[in-house]
Amino acid sequence: MAQNARRSGRKCPIDDELGRHAVRALALAVAVRAGVPVLLWGAPGTGKTRTVEALARRMGLPCETVVAAIREPSDFAGLPVPGESLEIDGRRVRQTDLAPPAWAVRLAAAGRGVLFLDEISAAPPAVQVALLRVVLERTVGDLRLPDGVRVVAAANPADAADGLWELGPALSNRFVHIPWEPDLAQWRSGMVAGWTEPPPVELDGAALRDETAAARAEIAAFVGVRRELLLRQPRADDQAAAAWPSPRTWEMAARLLGAAAAARTGDGQELPGEVAELLLAGAVGEAAAVEFLAWRRALDVPDPELLLRDPSRYVPPRHGDQVYVLLMGVVDAVRRRLTAGRWRAAWSIVERTVRLGHGDLAVLAGRMLRQVAREAGRADDRRFAVPEAALAAVEDAGLLDGQASALEEIAGGGTVH
Repeated sequence: MAQNARRSGRKCPIDDELGRHAVRALALAVAVRAGVPVLLWGAPGTGKTRTVEALARRMGLPCETVVAAIREPSDFAGLPVPGESLEIDGRRVRQTDLAPPAWAVRLAAAGRGVLFLDEISAAPPAVQVALLRVVLERTVGDLRLPDGVRVVAAANPADAADGLWELGPALSNRFVHIPWEPDLAQWRSGMVAGWTEPPPVELDGAALRDETAAARAEIAAFVGVRRELLLRQPRADDQAAAAWPSPRTWEMAARLLGAAAAARTGDGQELPGEVAELLLAGAVGEAAAVEFLAWRRALDVPDPELLLRDPSRYVPPRHGDQVYVLLMGVVDAVRRRLTAGRWRAAWSIVERTVRLGHGDLAVLAGRMLRQVAREAGRADDRRFAVPEAALAAVEDAGLLDGQASALEEIAGGGTVH
C-alpha cells in the first residue's frame, strides 16, 4: 500500500525471548496514546497494575487507580445531591445533580491523566452498566472528563479466580482487549537486573492523520466486501468478554492501525508489525482480524502520489474494493496538499474511473473532492471547479439519474474546461 511506502525510520528490533512481552507493552502504549480504552486480561499477580502506573509515569500523566470491584454504581454514575432551585411554570423546582467522586474531580482539574479501572471483571452487573459512559464518553456523573484523560482497565479471566462476573457485551465492545500473560524471560530479567519502565512511544500528528485516513479507507473497502463482518455480536453461549466486530470497534481499529503506523519509539524506530496485528485482533476479534489482514496483503494498488504526478498512468484495478481504496487515497493526498495541478489530476482520475465502469465510486470520490475544496475555502475559486470532462464522462456512461445529478450537484461554482 502507498501509505506503507510513506513510512520512514527503522523497524524496532524485538528480542526473541522478550518479544511477546515487548509487543504487548508497545500495544498498550499505542492504545493509550491514541485515546482508545484498553482492557488488559491476565491472571492476578502478572503485573498489570504496576505496568499501567509505570506507563503513566513515563508519559508524565497522573494516574487514578479505582478498584471497580469494591465500588457502587453511584461511584461512576454520580451521587444524587440537591441542586439549584429553578422556576418552571410559576413553581419552584429543585433539580438533582449527580456529583462526581474525588478521583474524577482530580482528573478534571489536572486536564489529563490515566483512569485505571482495576478488577473490572469482579464488578457486579450494576456497576458495569454504570461504567458504560465512563469508558466511552469519559463522563462521571454530571462531569465530563477532559479529552486528555485515558481509560485503562484490568480484568481476570473466568478461570483465574472465583467471584468473577461475565463482562457484558455492551461494556466489552468499548475496549481494545490485550492479553497480559507472564513472560518467563522478562520476569527473570527483572528479578536480576531490575524492572524496566514501559517503552516510550510518540505519535507524529501529521503521520497519524494520514495513516488513520488510509486505515479507514481500507477498512471501509474490506467491510464492503465482507458485509457480514460489520456486526457480529457473540452468541449467548460464547465468551461474551471477547472482542468482536461492530461499527464501533471497526472505528477503533482504524484509529489503532493509524496510531501503530505513525508511532515511533524513543529513538525514532518504527514499531514491529505484530503490534498493529495485536491491536486489530483486540478490537474486532481474531477471526475478523485474520480475514482483514489476508485481504490487505492481497491488495495491490499504486501510490496515489505517483498518479497525481502523472494521471495518464492510471488504470483502475479490476475489483471495486481496490478502486475504492485507491480513490480514497487520492482524495486524502489532495486534502493534505491542495494545488490547482493536483486538483486537475485528481479529477482526471475520477473521469477515467467513470469511463472504465466504476461510476458509483467516482461519484463518491467527486463528492469528497468538492468537500476538500470547501474545507480549504476554495469552493468559489474557478481554479477548483469541477472539470466539464468529468461531468461529460458521467453523462456518457449512462449512469442513473441520481448518480449523475449527484455529481452535477457537487460542481458548486460551475465547471471548467
